[in-house]
Formats: sequence, C-alpha cells, structure tokens
Amino acid sequence: MNPTVIKFGYPATLLREYDHWVVLLRPGQATLGSLVIACKANVTSAGQMGVEAWAEMAQVTAEVERTLAGQFPMAKINYLMLMMADPEVHQHVIPRYEQAPSWSGKTFEDPGWPGVPNLGYTTDLTPEELASLASLLRDGWVDAGSQPS
Repeated sequence: MNPTVIKFGYPATLLREYDHWVVLLRPGQATLGSLVIACKANVTSAGQMGVEAWAEMAQVTAEVERTLAGQFPMAKINYLMLMMADPEVHQHVIPRYEQAPSWSGKTFEDPGWPGVPNLGYTTDLTPEELASLASLLRDGWVDAGSQPS
C-alpha cells in the first residue's frame, strides 16, 4: 500500500478493499461517517489512473453511498479530491447533515452546512469509538446491487 493509505490508518481503518481502491474510516471525523477512498497504486495524479480503476469507482461510490445512507441520516455526500498534504490519489468522503446526528453519546456537528465542509473541524473519538464505528460500517456494508436494510 502507498504512504497515503498507511497514513489514514490502514489496515485498522479498512472498511472494504477492491482491486484498485480501499475504503478507510477517516480517523478525523469531520462529520459522522467520514471516509477516505484511496487508490492502492502509487500514483499522484488522477490522470495517471487506468480505465479499470475509474470503472471500479462506480461500484465503490455506489456501495459507500448505500452503506452510509443505511446507517446515518445524511442529507448529502461530498467527495473532495485534494491531494496536497497526502499526494497519492485519494478522496475524502464527507457525509453532510442538515441536523447534527448523534452516535455513541456524541453529537457530530457539520459546521460547514450548507456550504463547503470544514475539514479543520473534527469530533474527537477514542480508539475504541473509532473501532466501534469501523465495525458498524463494515458489518452494515451494502454491496452494489443490494438494498440497504
């Protein structure tokens, strides 16, 4: 795995692995259910991605959206492909909430709503809470073609 994948906590934060991508729980929860979809290849430009990787992205995003919608009352979802501090191809997945949801006794504000997400804001979670959130998402994963429960 490339350095960006490792920086975002792989393998502990791994929710799902595909041929070209990994879906990771974002350690800094900008909003509840924030994820990272990271390319497994060591490429630093979206233009370097192969056709197969981009074709697989349709499945990845469909499964991410169905899984998050099945767990949390998000109003929208934002995908941010920034790659400044972490140069390998990846995107931050930020569920957006009109009303702040609660989980595990904590309220998760969305201070950027309804504008641009505020990635500088996070709700602090203990390692145990992060592991529990990762388990919730792994166990509730909705494969493409399935319906959320």
